[in-house]
Amino acid sequence: MKLLTELLYELDIKNIWGSTHVDISGIHFDSTQVVSFGLFVAVKGERKDGHEFIKDAIHSGAIAIICEDIPNEKKDNITYIEVQNSSLALAVIASNFFNRPSKKIKLIGITGTNGKTSSVYYLGSLFRQLNFKVGIISTIEYQVDGKCFNSTHTTPDSIRLNELLSQMVEVGCDYCFMEVSSHGIAQDRIFGLDFDIAVFTNISRDHLDYHSSFNEYIRTKKIFFDTLSKNAKSIVNIDDEHVQTILMDTKSKKIFYGLNNSPHYKGHILESTTDGLTVSIDKYEISTQLVGDFNIYNLLVAYSVATQFVDNKGHVASLLSNISPVPGRFNTVKTSTNILGIVDYAHTPDALKKAILSISNFCTTRMDLIVVVGCGGDRDRGKRAEMGQIAVQNSRWSIFTSDNPRFEDPTQIIADMCQGVSKDFRQRVKKIINREDAIKKAVELACMGSIILVSGKGHEKFQESGGVKRPFDDMEVLKKYLKI
Repeated sequence: MKLLTELLYELDIKNIWGSTHVDISGIHFDSTQVVSFGLFVAVKGERKDGHEFIKDAIHSGAIAIICEDIPNEKKDNITYIEVQNSSLALAVIASNFFNRPSKKIKLIGITGTNGKTSSVYYLGSLFRQLNFKVGIISTIEYQVDGKCFNSTHTTPDSIRLNELLSQMVEVGCDYCFMEVSSHGIAQDRIFGLDFDIAVFTNISRDHLDYHSSFNEYIRTKKIFFDTLSKNAKSIVNIDDEHVQTILMDTKSKKIFYGLNNSPHYKGHILESTTDGLTVSIDKYEISTQLVGDFNIYNLLVAYSVATQFVDNKGHVASLLSNISPVPGRFNTVKTSTNILGIVDYAHTPDALKKAILSISNFCTTRMDLIVVVGCGGDRDRGKRAEMGQIAVQNSRWSIFTSDNPRFEDPTQIIADMCQGVSKDFRQRVKKIINREDAIKKAVELACMGSIILVSGKGHEKFQESGGVKRPFDDMEVLKKYLKI
C-alpha cells in the first residue's frame, strides 16, 4: 500500500476532488485489472479511451481516478485528479509507486531500427562476465539477474517497466540494459526514467503504420536524447546519416562509435566467415562466434558502454570473444552436404539488405542464395515492395510467404511484395503462402554450397493469424527439412 499523496510527487496536477490521504493498493490503466483500493489512470489510447471505462474501474474497486476529463457525475468517496496528460501521469505515478527505481540502478537504454536486441544481449553477457548482476528488458524476454519473464512488448508499459526495475534493485542488480522502442517513446512509457546512457544504433524505414512519416519516426527517436540530463551520456553510431539530427538538442555528453570518420571508438573487420567474425576495436583483436558483418556495430556498442564503467579496456575486449549469438539473430546451421541455413529477425528493408550483404562474403548471392521472406500483416505496407525487390535482386530464388499475417489476407501481402519485382526477375520468385511449405521448398531448391536465409521472425515461437498465435519456430522447421 502507498498513500495517494506520495504517488502524486512531481505530478503536474490541474485539479483535485476528494482526499489524497487514502491508501492505494495498485495502479492500473486497464479497467479489467483494477482491484480494491486501486488507482485507475484513464489513458487515451490508439483504439480505446480509458475515460470510457472510469465507471467500470470504480465498480471493480478503484478508489481514485487520474484523468484528463473529469466525469460530469462524480461518485462519493472517490478521489478524482485532473491532469493535462494521463500517459505522462501514469509514468510519474508508476515510478513513485515503485520508489523511483531508475535512480537506484545504472540504466542504459538502446534505441534504433536495428541492433537493439543484440546490443542489449551482448551487454548483458559482457557485464555478467565482469561479475555484475544485470537486468535485461528486450524484445525476446525480460531478465532479472538471470530469472526470465515473457516479453509482451519491446519496451513494456510504465507500470511493468518500473516494476521490473524495482525487482532488479531488490535483488541487487547493478545495471539494466533495455531496448527503447519508438512506441515506448511516443507513448511516454519511459518518461521520467533516469538514464545514465542512451545508445543510438541506426535508423531506417520501420513502423510507418504507426508513425505518420519517416521524419516523424526520426523525431520520435530524437525525443529520447532530448530528454536526457546533462549528467547522462549519448553513445551513438557516427556512420548513420541521421546522427546529427538525433543529437541536435541533447544536453548529454556525446560519444561516437563507428567504422568511418573519426569516432571515439573505431572498429575494423579483419575476417568474416561462416564460423565467426574477427574484428579490431581500439586496436584490440577480437575473435567471436558471431556471424555477419553488421555484428561489429553491436560489439562496438558493448565495448563503448562497458568502457564508461570499466577502466581495463583490454580485459573488456578479451571478454567480448566469449559472447554467444542471440536467439533468432543470424543463427546458422550447416549440413554435411555444405548447405548453410540462416535464421534472422530481419523484417525491415535495411535489415534484410545488411543480412544479404553479410552473406555475400560467403557466396555469390545471385547464384547461391535462397531467401524465404514475408511481411507482417497490419503493419507498414509501404515497405513490402522494397523488401521484395531487395530479396529478388540479391538471390537465386526468392520465396515470398507468410510472416505474421495477423488480420490481413496473406495473398494480398505477397501481392504487395511482388509490386517491387520487375518483369526480368519474376521468374526468380515463388509464392507459397504456408510458411512451413515455403521453407521446405527452399531446402528442395538447395544444392551443395547453397545458403538459405529464412528472414522475418527470428526468435519467435509462434505465427499469428486471424487473432490466433500458433506454435511455429523457423529454426526448428528449417532443421527438420535439412535433416539436422
